[in-house]
Amino acid sequence: MLIRPATAADAAAIAAIWNPYIRDTAVTFNPVEKSAADVAALIAARDRLGHATFVAEEEAILGFASYAQFRAGVGYRTCMEHSILLAPAARGRGAGRGLMTAVCEHAGQAGAHQMIAGVSAENADGVAFHAAVGFVEIARVREAGHKFGRFIDLVLMQKFL
Repeated sequence: MLIRPATAADAAAIAAIWNPYIRDTAVTFNPVEKSAADVAALIAARDRLGHATFVAEEEAILGFASYAQFRAGVGYRTCMEHSILLAPAARGRGAGRGLMTAVCEHAGQAGAHQMIAGVSAENADGVAFHAAVGFVEIARVREAGHKFGRFIDLVLMQKFL
């Protein structure tokens, strides 16, 4: 399996992985699907800022991870937050660990001090995955998200780089 920086050419494949999570799950609270153009713009914006987006690839894109500054402002310049999603067939094959390693190494080399994960409390697999790769739960923001007519807690997890 190859872990490599994403390019605009990967945008449609990334959107195809992302959109079922947006449409069908509470893994992400965002209800608006991503177009290939949206994803290409996100990749370009993160690249311009010195952040990154990576893909896991075999014969096709298996998943992606991306990161950017946690909150705006110079005081947060060393605190990053990431997103990671895998195609269902990629789960349990090492793609997630590879992507998290790439994101954390890139961020650390760029001067980041920590990485934050904001995980839907309804995503028990996501919470367990982050714990398995060294993240520690630091807070639960009650009813932070709203999707499918209900409020959902957000689990904040942290890993020092």
